[in-house]
Amino acid sequence: MLRASGQLASSAIRDILSQLQENEYRVERSAILTGSGRPLPSLEKVLASHALIHAAEGEFFRMVVRKACEDAGITVTPVREGELEELATKTFGEKINQVKEQISSSGRRLGAPWTRDEKLAASAASLILAS
Repeated sequence: MLRASGQLASSAIRDILSQLQENEYRVERSAILTGSGRPLPSLEKVLASHALIHAAEGEFFRMVVRKACEDAGITVTPVREGELEELATKTFGEKINQVKEQISSSGRRLGAPWTRDEKLAASAASLILAS
């Protein structure tokens, strides 16, 4: 499953990069939102908990996507979701509300879905762009 997932992720990343290059964009860096950083318990405990199964699935997804990005030459910066607000405030200072409004309003231009997950990802990306 790891190999197949890795191949699918690599193929998707290559396709995205190709489309962006056709429009004269270059991707050098990315952000991946991470959880709390607590390690997962044993497999037995993960399998006994529906919530932990989803947490493990998220870790697997992030690992596969990160490797695909790195293999494509993209630097990946992990950003803990719980620290995102503090990092954004520190990075953007007085402009934080303006940045938040730009991210929120982007959904109108980009279309659905534009939920909390997409907004958090856009916030993490804005940190990478600002650094």
